[in-house]
Amino acid sequence: MGPLIVLVGPTAVGKTELAVNLALHFGAQIISADSMQIYQGMDIGTAKPSLEERKGVPHHLIDLVPPDQPFTVVDYQNHYHQVRSHLAAAEVLPLLTGGTGLYIRAVTQDFIFPAPPPNPQLRAELKQEAEVYGREAVYRRLQELDPEAAQKIHPNDLKRTLRALEVTLATGRPFSAQQQAKRRTLPPDVIYLGLRRERAELYDRINRRVDRMIAAGLVEEVASLLAQGYSPDLQAMQGLGYKELIPVVQGRISLTEAVDLLKKRTRHYAKRQETWFRREPVERWFLLRTGEEEKSYQKILEFIEGRIKRVSNKLS
Repeated sequence: MGPLIVLVGPTAVGKTELAVNLALHFGAQIISADSMQIYQGMDIGTAKPSLEERKGVPHHLIDLVPPDQPFTVVDYQNHYHQVRSHLAAAEVLPLLTGGTGLYIRAVTQDFIFPAPPPNPQLRAELKQEAEVYGREAVYRRLQELDPEAAQKIHPNDLKRTLRALEVTLATGRPFSAQQQAKRRTLPPDVIYLGLRRERAELYDRINRRVDRMIAAGLVEEVASLLAQGYSPDLQAMQGLGYKELIPVVQGRISLTEAVDLLKKRTRHYAKRQETWFRREPVERWFLLRTGEEEKSYQKILEFIEGRIKRVSNKLS
């Protein structure tokens, strides 16, 4: 099908700007791998590329569904393969970038997700258990039934915890074992590179980005979503920036408290992303430094051009 450039890294590392520059250079189009940017009307808190950036370079898999519509990683796979086939037919180079590691793994490694028959009663029971006893209780249950899966899921990630429990209980086999059996190797046409920054610099960028989001109207965006009738309990509304500011809109905490909490949680999230991507088959990591981006860009450009030549020679 031709080469695929994959660009990963933690939030605020600088993926968006670099991806746009690379797409302009190679005549590529960008495929987003972000589990929050799929939602319509959630723009500021998800750090979607600006309209100006999207005018210069076509972006795909952004604004797919309203916040109250369920969307799974399998849905993402289906959308991705449609876009990839379309770009291949048009002989356009695809550039996949984002911070949702599971999405990227799902499409680059042809990851097949366990799909037991729907069991609405079991799903309802697990949700009720979480509501009555708390997410800590259901997470402990997952630790008992499938410690390997629990180790890869953050204790606060209720959605993935419940999914792993549902699959394990429905099939009688650990969720982790089913995932391992269906994970495949990385195709040779995938050019997989990662971006990183020194921890202090990355955290400073995160803090400043949160400040920019507030200045751009994130509080007003959250208020608008609530005014449209979207429930604070929706999965989409549990995303960073939304769950912290909902209490501000509701008058339960101050904006200062919410901003401090959002910065802290975003820093923790970036650390989890780094841990995830270290386990992935990234070919080359590039260290970015403020003021030296052009030097890094040239190195990345040379690396990609060399890899595209090798991939093209193998395919020809």
